[in-house]
Amino acid sequence: MLRTLLLAAPLLPLLMAAPAVAQMDSREGIALQNQILQLRNEVEQLRRSGGGGGYVPAPVPSGRAPAGGASELTGQLLDRVNQLDEEVRRLRGRADEAEYRNRTLQQQVEKLQGDMDYRLQQLENGGGGGSRPAAAPAPAPAAAAPSAPPAAAAPRTAERALADGQAALARRDYGAAEAAAREVLAGRGARGQDGQLLLGDAMLGRRDYANAAIAYDDAYKRNRQSARAPEAMVGLANAFIGLNAKREACDTLNNLRSEFPRLSGNVATRASEARGRAGCR
Repeated sequence: MLRTLLLAAPLLPLLMAAPAVAQMDSREGIALQNQILQLRNEVEQLRRSGGGGGYVPAPVPSGRAPAGGASELTGQLLDRVNQLDEEVRRLRGRADEAEYRNRTLQQQVEKLQGDMDYRLQQLENGGGGGSRPAAAPAPAPAAAAPSAPPAAAAPRTAERALADGQAALARRDYGAAEAAAREVLAGRGARGQDGQLLLGDAMLGRRDYANAAIAYDDAYKRNRQSARAPEAMVGLANAFIGLNAKREACDTLNNLRSEFPRLSGNVATRASEARGRAGCR
C-alpha cells in the first residue's frame, strides 16, 4: 500500500501545478478531487496500520538506517494532500466568481440592448411622447383640388408656389404644401429660406417631426439674421416638442430669447406657447 504512495509521490507536484490554469473544467476538478480522496484514504490506512504492509525502505545516501522514515513520509504526503485540497477549493472559488461576473455582465448587456431597442422604436414611431396631445384627424375636403398644376401649364414662379403652398397648409393638404416647398427649393432662388420654412410647416403638419426639425434648422442656417429666422427657431422648438425632446426645445427657445430679445407679434406668442408646452423655466 505504501509502495503505491511512493509511486504516486512524483505525480503530486504535477497535480499541484494545475491551479495555474485560469479556469478548471468541472470534469477535471472532479477527477482531481477523487484522486485526493483516494490518496487521503490510503494514507489514513497506512497510519492506522503503523507503517507496515511489506514496505521496503529506499536506500539512504549516508548509509545509515532511516529512523521513522514511514512516519515522516506519511506526514509529508498528508501535507501535500492538504495543500492540493486547498488549491482545489481556491480554484473553484475563482471559477465561481468568474461565472458570477460573466452572468452579471450578460444581464447588463441584455438590459442595454433592450433600452436601445425601445428608444429606436420610439424614434421610428415619431417620438412616442405620451404628453403630446393627439391632433384631430384632418377632414377630407369635399372636392379635392388638384395638388399639382396640369402638365401643360407653365412652371410656377417661386412666389406663386409659396402662395399655393400656404393655401394648401390652410386646408391641411400637407402633400401639396410639401410639393410646393420642394419646387421652390429646386429653383435655388432667393426664396430658399421661405421654401425651407414651408417644408418644415408641411412636415410638422404631417407629424414627421424629425424631418420638420431638419427643415427648420436648415431655414435658420440659411440666414440667421433675417426677419424669418425667429420663425424658424420657433418651428424647430415645436418639432423638438413633437419628438418629446423638451430639453432641446427649451434650449432653442432660450437661444431665441438671447438672439432676438425684442421679439413681438405672432412669433412671440407662438414662442410663449411653445415654452408652456415644453415646461421651460
